[in-house]
Amino acid sequence: MKVCVDELRERYPVITGHRGFQERYPENTIVSFAAAVEAGADVIEMDVHLTRDGVPVVIHDETVDRTTDGRGRVGDMLLKEIRELDAGRWFGPQFAAERVPTLQEVLDRFGGRVVLNIEIKAYDESGPAVRGRVEREVVRMVAEKEIVGGVLISSFDANILKRAGRMTGAPALALISKVAFDEETLEACRRLGVFSFHPRFDVTTGALVRAMHGAGIQVYAFGADSADRIGRLAALGADGVIAKNPRQARRRWPKEARGTSPI
Repeated sequence: MKVCVDELRERYPVITGHRGFQERYPENTIVSFAAAVEAGADVIEMDVHLTRDGVPVVIHDETVDRTTDGRGRVGDMLLKEIRELDAGRWFGPQFAAERVPTLQEVLDRFGGRVVLNIEIKAYDESGPAVRGRVEREVVRMVAEKEIVGGVLISSFDANILKRAGRMTGAPALALISKVAFDEETLEACRRLGVFSFHPRFDVTTGALVRAMHGAGIQVYAFGADSADRIGRLAALGADGVIAKNPRQARRRWPKEARGTSPI
């Protein structure tokens, strides 16, 4: 039975593995995602960029410099060049066999088994001929895999979400933010029809959570990995956390603290 994003409303807390199991495995790799699923994550989060030949690959940065043994912008490299890079040794020698996965590989391996949160980064594009290429490819691939119901497309960029949401067969959407909450943000979420809002931990407040819940929007915060921070999120009434260690996050989430803080 395939998972469904809407089923997350019935789960508490919703634990998302940030870039998989980022704390213990090289981020955005198959081994990291597999570890997050094994740890019981409800969702696995990943980041997507396009190669020069138009293939979505799963990597956080615009360049391969930090998380591989290569150098250069993802968008300037062919898929075959990126696939030759080592994406695990930087984290530890035992991960030397890891490669930068394509989005297709991740969909094939984990689609339908766990909700997938595919983050599309804001990026510079020169005009309408190329604008929206990432969104189109992600939506097309998810639709072809027949897992639309089990995918979230997330972004800091409301325009990316707007374009994705207008496409035939678009998955659910999520807006990410690291700035203080205001009415404009709430209105943007309403206009986009997002399923969830993903604020950074330090800008998450009780007022934010109450406003989002009033609009029927789930709140999954990121940047909270310590017991104190996770406890505060629970007290604020958040629905879950996007964590580097999903197993530990679930253990640290308090059982009887939901929405107890007025702040």
